[in-house]
Amino acid sequence: MEQKNKYFGTDGIRGKVGEYPITPDFMLKLGWAVGKVLCEGDHNPSVLIGKDTRISGYMFESALEAGLAAAGVNIQLLGPMPTPAVAYLTRTFRAQAGIVISASHNPHGDNGIKFFSSSGVKLDDEIEQRIEAYLDQSMTTVDSARLGKASRIGDAAGRYIEFCKGTIPSRMDFSETKIVVDCANGATYHVAPPVFEEVGATVVCIGADPDGVNINDGVGATKPALLQEAVVREKANFGIALDGDGDRLIMVDHQGEIVDGDELLFIIAKSRLYSGGLRGPVVGTVMTNLGMEHALNQLGLVLKRAPVGDRYVVEMMQKYDSLLGGEGSGHIICRDRTTTGDGIVSALQVMAELWTSGKTLHELKLGMTKYPQTLINVKLQQRCNLDEVEAIQVAKLDAERELAGRGRLLLRPSGTEPLVRVMVEGEDSALVHSVANKLASVVTAAVGS
Repeated sequence: MEQKNKYFGTDGIRGKVGEYPITPDFMLKLGWAVGKVLCEGDHNPSVLIGKDTRISGYMFESALEAGLAAAGVNIQLLGPMPTPAVAYLTRTFRAQAGIVISASHNPHGDNGIKFFSSSGVKLDDEIEQRIEAYLDQSMTTVDSARLGKASRIGDAAGRYIEFCKGTIPSRMDFSETKIVVDCANGATYHVAPPVFEEVGATVVCIGADPDGVNINDGVGATKPALLQEAVVREKANFGIALDGDGDRLIMVDHQGEIVDGDELLFIIAKSRLYSGGLRGPVVGTVMTNLGMEHALNQLGLVLKRAPVGDRYVVEMMQKYDSLLGGEGSGHIICRDRTTTGDGIVSALQVMAELWTSGKTLHELKLGMTKYPQTLINVKLQQRCNLDEVEAIQVAKLDAERELAGRGRLLLRPSGTEPLVRVMVEGEDSALVHSVANKLASVVTAAVGS
């Protein structure tokens, strides 16, 4: 039977700042526990720490640093840095692990910790369980001569900027391109604008003035309305929306229409197919739009569906030796370019196809037709096994009979919040909406708060 983690969820450890385990004392102990695991295999390990722009990052950075040092680990501080940049820099600096202090697209009152291995991928479950085992032990401190030291990497941003630019051919010139870039007042505020400027584009920035509490506040990949308005107002070719830690991408075409992660992944997959750079299936999730699956099939490509969460997408990509995977939320993994979801790198891949094809983003997204999809989040009183709630299972069977093969539905507990996501999609918008609302009503009555 698979062991369930006590603290680690699908994307590290996350929660409300000040509520256990997102507290300074826990972060001190977590740093020590991580250090103990690393010291089992290396007597002089080093760890990189990056963070997004939320104010609590300072507090947790210091606590993690102290815990790691107490275990005998050297620490290299990156300051505000996108999650994918930490993955990249962990590899290039030959560190034993990378730590990101971020709650991604969540508001400033949340925070969390994500880890990368020395190869720039999320930690294996077995390593997470070893860390949790140390968290249940009493904290000790190594001899003073073996305490870890901390230093700061001054050129981290510049290294990452050059890496991003290198993921597309240098011959591609975007000097005739005007774009709006929304940095979500997050970790990309000082790296995304230079990347797109240095490949030649004229860049208008929004959401690039973080103050510690405005991260993801009305801006970014989860709230693209301001970007849509700005693209139309500025008469830009397109817009790019990143989230607070820079691993998500949503784009906006010149008409102000959103181009989501499924559509972007399809554009990149089609581009790779025609250039001969595609290998293996395209990996999506159980939430990936059915229209994308059908569009890929028409190109002779196969879609494999993983559970929701970029770590599961990456695991399936590795299993099938796939180069492309992603989620509708905008986590896109171009495994031929980097090891994890990277909003900036993904945007550049789309830009490369725009340059090669001579088409607009609006024209490229017409290559697939999205099926109507309704997603309703139901807040839970407490986490529960939906399979054991009879009323929900009866309603699910009724919904499937009503769809009659013309769509699909999914009930999925969130991995990071006390929510059940009710998703229904199909060819008939009115039917999809009706079925989703009826199913969500039953879920709310049975287990909702």
